[in-house]
Amino acid sequence: MSLEKVIFGFFVLLAATLNFGFFIGDIDDPVLHNEYELFAAVVVNLIATVLKFGDRTQIGAVHLATSLVADLQLIAATLAWVYATQISSAGMTPEATASVVSLSGGALLANLVSVSLLVIETTTFHRR
Repeated sequence: MSLEKVIFGFFVLLAATLNFGFFIGDIDDPVLHNEYELFAAVVVNLIATVLKFGDRTQIGAVHLATSLVADLQLIAATLAWVYATQISSAGMTPEATASVVSLSGGALLANLVSVSLLVIETTTFHRR
């Protein structure tokens, strides 16, 4: 068993599950979407992205692309959250919450593609 592959798989799956945990719930109810979970999703996604650098295969390139998409979506969601809570006088309205959750949903889709690639890559691996 390769420790490097275990760590890689761990962060890919953790990124997806944290993102899912933030995403789940009524799209416009800010009480159901924890800002710390969003922050954790951003941090773990960034770590997963760093781990994907260096793989020179085609599937590695797609892994990196999915991770970059998830990072951009989650960073945009975080910026929308910060704007709504710290800058806007309206606060975290249902509309602002829906925007944040929708952006995290896009990141979740990218994370699910990454997990699917990981599963496909793992099942097609042949020992030599």
